[in-house]
Amino acid sequence: MNILAWIVLGLVAGAIAKMIYPGSQGGGILGTMLLGIVGAFVGGTLFQLLETGTFTLTATSLSFGGIAVAVIGAIIAIFLYNFFTRRAY
Repeated sequence: MNILAWIVLGLVAGAIAKMIYPGSQGGGILGTMLLGIVGAFVGGTLFQLLETGTFTLTATSLSFGGIAVAVIGAIIAIFLYNFFTRRAY
């Protein structure tokens, strides 16, 4: 996938994931794009693992199904980031 498709997928998936996930994530447009790209890798890898049973680091494509998988991966990435960076008061 070329770099323009990665940027579009990252922006779309990251923005949708931030709208779905409760709370404030911040990060601006660059953070949203990186979140979506990480989500594409996380979602694509999990989808590949569930579909074939093999662990392969892969990303999703720029399609409706690919965006859905990337959004799920981005929500998982937000959850993990918040889980590991929250402070105990």
